[in-house]
Amino acid sequence: MRPVAVVRRAGYVIEDELHRDRRRQRRLRRQQATRQGTGGVSTFAIQFAAAAGARVISTSSSDDKLSSARKLGASETINYRIHPEWQQEALRLTDGRGVDHVVEVGGGTIDRSVGSVAVGGQVHMIGALSNGTLSPRLLVPWKTLRGVMVGSTADHEAMNRMVAYHKIRPVVGKVFPFDEAVEAYRYLESASHVGKVVITHNHG
Repeated sequence: MRPVAVVRRAGYVIEDELHRDRRRQRRLRRQQATRQGTGGVSTFAIQFAAAAGARVISTSSSDDKLSSARKLGASETINYRIHPEWQQEALRLTDGRGVDHVVEVGGGTIDRSVGSVAVGGQVHMIGALSNGTLSPRLLVPWKTLRGVMVGSTADHEAMNRMVAYHKIRPVVGKVFPFDEAVEAYRYLESASHVGKVVITHNHG
């Protein structure tokens, strides 16, 4: 299976978030970023942010998954089963300052994401698997909530250059043949994977 098959969507949103221009990338080298979970988007987020020189804080419900996150480049990890109000732990790890960027992949934890961000920080909304609640007051101290969509051909080419330069590889948790698609979705729903869950189709 060619890695490009699983790069495009997950990789682009991270490249868009962190590498849109050189000035932003230089600034990121002095910043801190939080990534939620260890799925396809989150594992790319860890690799892209670490490649840019950011200090990466990763969250997950599993110590084994957090170990994988560290291998991908996370500097600090938070188990949100132990710390359900994980934004407080993120603040502790940053000496009360908060992080500069958060990748929000679920939606249901949007209040925690915003609560973990520093003054002037950004929450990048990539997914909304569940609904969350957010008090507008949390955004008052110059915090930005930003939606991320798939972009232009030029944006994808910039992402591909970043992937090639830093030798970033997609993390594939498990591969299923097409006739086991139902099992693949069940496995995905179990949230036991790290990286992408892939369904292959043999055209031969």
